[in-house]
Amino acid sequence: MNLLNNIDGPEDVRRLPRAQLRVLADEVRAFLLDSVSKTGGHLSSNLGTVELTIALHYVFNTPDDRIVWDVGHQTYPHKILTGRRDRMDSLRQQGGISGFPKRDESVYDTFGTAHSSTSISAALGMAVAARTKGENRHAIAVIGDGAMTAGMAFEAMNNAGIHEDINLLVILNDNDMSISPPVGALNRYLARLMSGRFYAAAKNVGKSVLPAPMRELAKRFEEHAKGMVVPATMFEEFGFNYIGPIDGHDMESLVPTLQNLKQLKGPQFLHVVTKKGQGYKLAEADPVLYHGPGKFNPAEGIRPAAAGKVTYTQVFGEWLCDMAAHDARLVGITPAMREGSGMVEFERRFPARYHDVGIAEQHAVTFAAGMACEGMKPVVAIYSTFLQRGYDQLIHDVALQNLDVTFALDRAGLVGADGATHAGNYDLAFLRCIPNMVVMAASDENECRHMLSTAYQYNGPAAVRYPRGAGVGAVVEKNLDTIKLGTGEIRRKGKGIAILAFGSMLAPALAAAEQLDASVANMRFIKPLDVALVRELAQTHDALVTIEEGSIMGGAGAAVAEALAAAGIVKPLLLLGLPDKFIDHGDVAHLLADCGLDAAGIVASVRERFAADAPRLVVNH
Repeated sequence: MNLLNNIDGPEDVRRLPRAQLRVLADEVRAFLLDSVSKTGGHLSSNLGTVELTIALHYVFNTPDDRIVWDVGHQTYPHKILTGRRDRMDSLRQQGGISGFPKRDESVYDTFGTAHSSTSISAALGMAVAARTKGENRHAIAVIGDGAMTAGMAFEAMNNAGIHEDINLLVILNDNDMSISPPVGALNRYLARLMSGRFYAAAKNVGKSVLPAPMRELAKRFEEHAKGMVVPATMFEEFGFNYIGPIDGHDMESLVPTLQNLKQLKGPQFLHVVTKKGQGYKLAEADPVLYHGPGKFNPAEGIRPAAAGKVTYTQVFGEWLCDMAAHDARLVGITPAMREGSGMVEFERRFPARYHDVGIAEQHAVTFAAGMACEGMKPVVAIYSTFLQRGYDQLIHDVALQNLDVTFALDRAGLVGADGATHAGNYDLAFLRCIPNMVVMAASDENECRHMLSTAYQYNGPAAVRYPRGAGVGAVVEKNLDTIKLGTGEIRRKGKGIAILAFGSMLAPALAAAEQLDASVANMRFIKPLDVALVRELAQTHDALVTIEEGSIMGGAGAAVAEALAAAGIVKPLLLLGLPDKFIDHGDVAHLLADCGLDAAGIVASVRERFAADAPRLVVNH
């Protein structure tokens, strides 16, 4: 690590002779592999962006020149080179550095990215702002890993194409294919030629000095000649000057090309081809397995984990296959999250009924709506945080028309290492306000399966939310039974205080109730809320406590408060849930404890809230 140990920022990279960049790339890649194997995190995508990252910081004057990374899980080399090498051992840990770009973490993180396809819009905004302020700096959007499939990327390109005097460079990091050696040198030559000042100057001279008929002839000749060496691209139709594809691991291609593009005005588009897992044979062979591994030994690779509790994702995947075998109308839809949402087996068994629409959540929801219009029974498997991206479609295209679409919301609540960008904290609040919606929260694995069947059989839009990882270890029944709509259940009878628990908070609520001698209700439904049960608990107890792993503002507790108000019931009420702030990355159990959502936190909150005014409500052991 002789070179890397002396790199404290991009200015140190820029001082290196170009011949040493290859050595630096090898050192960064070795450091990256060693570091991620000890902390866990995204690996394959970052191994693929080492050379591109070095080349960008070498050519451009960062942070004055802005780089926007899309999606953000390919930025570990960027963090290593921008003064955070010594903090990589804290990656994705509570109090440590984020696994994504974060503006308050570094001046080099110019835009926070974790969800995809936002980079071109953001970089265009930066480029136009620079022009407006008279600042001569560049904005570079590095988009890849499937992010070009989202409509937002093309909306931004459509807008960017009309700005001919901005310093905007879009780099497509294409890691789904590779460049074979026989064509690599030719591509390098063509990229350098097409991005060179001579070619750009020739085009401009032709436009300015030739008479109109000759200009048109020259333009046609130019397009014809260009089409002979690189295929015409849709990117040029958007108003971009397209260059590529070039080998994204070849410094002798990357650096000169970027240097040439830096001299050009107007929207530029560079297509680079990289390989996920580059330089680590195990990750190259299976980039999906090594996309986001936990800790592992690089010499041995990832070993199969010992069998543990069944995860909620596995429960969903098994239910989906069982219901699909039972009902030929079922179709499964995912926005590029086949593995994450547990749909691998479903695709294998029902390939004609499996639809991966790419990173296009808005399209996924309306696509499902269209299928529902024709009598199909679509199940949209989507992370809670990603459904936020299809919210307009959920309201306008599904709920307004009362279409029969089931939403399986994985990663509801806190998600740990991925942090605030991926946490599903808001679905209860944003779903329950939509007419026609049914909203459920699973308290254990078996209940999750029954709720999925309930949502599927309900003739309208319905959502089931469940957390990341394993539950309490409940035995999962293999039937497809449903739950009576809008009904909760009493799980513990106590006195004084009744705790109304929603979803994952049932277990800590039961543990807290043992200390408080409180009653506990597993509410199950956020909408329709079991109002009869709420009234019963209010009439038989002196105070109510609601608890949810979601936003307090507008969430399940707020639904209980509204029900009490509508019934004219005045009762002491404590709402517990996630506070009105974004919660950073860390261990989920620790984060929940920090929010007072473990058993000890619940007991402490109840005693603090009620002990002074009504000591008889709180049992002090």
